[in-house]
Amino acid sequence: MSEWIHRVLAERFPTIESAVSEIAALKAQLVLPKGVIHVISDIHGEAKKLRHVINNASGRLRPLVEELFSEKLSDDEFREFLNVLYYPAEILQLKEDELKDDAARNAWVMKTLTRQFELIRVMIRERRRKTVKLLAPKEHRELFEVLLNYPAGGHASVFLEVQLEEMVRRRLAFSAIRSASRFIRNLTVEETIVAGDLGDRGPRLDRVVDYLQRQPNVSLIWGNHDVAWMGACLGNESLIALVLRISLRYRRLYQLEEGYGLLTKALELLAETAYADDPAEHFMSKREGERDPLLIARMHKAAAILEFKLEGQMIERHPEWQMDDRNLLRKIDFEQSTVDLGGEIHPLRDSFLPTIDPADPNRLSEEEQQCIDRLKESFTTSPRLWQHTKWMAERGCMAMVRDRAVIFHACLAVDEDGGYLPLEIDGEECRGPEQFEALNRLIKRAFRAGAQATEEDLDWFYYLWAGPKSPLFGKDRMATFETYFVADKSTHKETKNPWFRWIHDFGFCNRICKQMGVEEGGIIVNGHVPVRVEKGESPLKGGGNAVTIDGAFSEAYGDRGYTLILGPEGEVLAEHHAFPDPVAAVREGGDLIPKMTLLRGYERPRQVGDTEQGDGIRARIRALEELVEAYENGDLQEGGS
Repeated sequence: MSEWIHRVLAERFPTIESAVSEIAALKAQLVLPKGVIHVISDIHGEAKKLRHVINNASGRLRPLVEELFSEKLSDDEFREFLNVLYYPAEILQLKEDELKDDAARNAWVMKTLTRQFELIRVMIRERRRKTVKLLAPKEHRELFEVLLNYPAGGHASVFLEVQLEEMVRRRLAFSAIRSASRFIRNLTVEETIVAGDLGDRGPRLDRVVDYLQRQPNVSLIWGNHDVAWMGACLGNESLIALVLRISLRYRRLYQLEEGYGLLTKALELLAETAYADDPAEHFMSKREGERDPLLIARMHKAAAILEFKLEGQMIERHPEWQMDDRNLLRKIDFEQSTVDLGGEIHPLRDSFLPTIDPADPNRLSEEEQQCIDRLKESFTTSPRLWQHTKWMAERGCMAMVRDRAVIFHACLAVDEDGGYLPLEIDGEECRGPEQFEALNRLIKRAFRAGAQATEEDLDWFYYLWAGPKSPLFGKDRMATFETYFVADKSTHKETKNPWFRWIHDFGFCNRICKQMGVEEGGIIVNGHVPVRVEKGESPLKGGGNAVTIDGAFSEAYGDRGYTLILGPEGEVLAEHHAFPDPVAAVREGGDLIPKMTLLRGYERPRQVGDTEQGDGIRARIRALEELVEAYENGDLQEGGS
């Protein structure tokens, strides 16, 4: 095997000199400060808020700009320059109207680019030039090479001035400013990690994914809302109904119809026929919109009944899940209009169920079968939905470790004593972190199979959404049915797994971190459960080595968000609030500064060599040293032969 590795390496490093040069550069990289990693979670379709957080680098850009320019720029110039970095599209549109003649435009472009590259030169001092080159936008690479070394790079000033004048004349200079702002943001953050739940509740999952795909280095940890969309795209009928129900509940149809080209007409026809006389008062949308609210409510109810029937069928296929208590349509007494919930009888507050056969309540009616068939065809043949969910599958995983942070979406199911609960996956009993590995394989296998994915694999996407031992859920049940049909609010309560109590225990969290490969100083990072700051909750848990970063991005839960910043100096939590409208922020000159809280500081700044990235670099160095030895011993000839 090593011989073949040497031959592959030899294609890139065909001589001793080239291999040794790379070894030297890699060893130097080990002593550089570790890159900054940003971890965010539970975006829930809020693309505008995500853009604000990424564009201002969660507040890390402003201190550097202040350090460089606070004494050089007036207050107005300082605010304008920040907006160039944060909201280049919006401010350049304003400048388009303001700077009418080419001379004024050329002067502003030159001044702005010069400031941007003064900032860039500081930022690249501790980065490999190879990395810097990869992050530089290709379309302006030669211009940026000149600006990077201006005015000390040997080029006469006229060389730069003529280039900019030509770009101004052709109305292309502003694109260079936008690219430079993107370049700066890319240099500020080495990696962005989203710890689950890209969509649902908020306006546009599709725009969230679009924006993340444009970032240079994004990693994804799946949440239960992500696997719901992924399973729906693969054809899990219950999850198709679920995705539609949530979109209708929050009136987010644009992401379905405009974003993914999904056809909802079949559901509309079902609502207009089967539910034509239904007031559907408990299914009214949480938001107003242009379409008839009663029709939306009836579609909402039709999707919910489809979901309950289809999940009931799935529960019956999987007795090993032990979820019969959630096969709720079979718990209804249709004559009495009541439902048995754990031995307690509750009246139904909505007993108009025209598509349910009391003798076989989970069976779809003929109209429902036609509806779900058409919906399934739409979901499984949408090119854009496939492209987005396939990206989520390829970029994503159940859990990851970055430096000392152990990151996953929700939990690992435990008993009252903190012991792992078993979950049988692919015929093997898995406990604790073993579940992450097994579920990674299952999800990626399903997406490799695509339309040929097995029913067994597709059913797992539903279990991950709402199964009581699912590491993406962490509750005894999803009380959706009760919320719609039972007035007694005590039935709406979802009991959290004991994990959420144990996560305050230092020793418990330390054990989890060690099992995930972090021997010392680990910290668990989760999302999933919004932090109720208004109720006195803290993101940092009682033991000090676990943090929850679901700050309620979603409009349905609040208007805040968190970024966990894993920097060389320590771990900092940035709390964002009252997200601005970009155009208003530019016009009014506002800059909302996140509240920064130091969670843990390091005795000395951590270097690349202290992290798992350093382990990878050392492995590459060893391989290159073996290549050099093979050249020196004559096992391989220099030049690639």
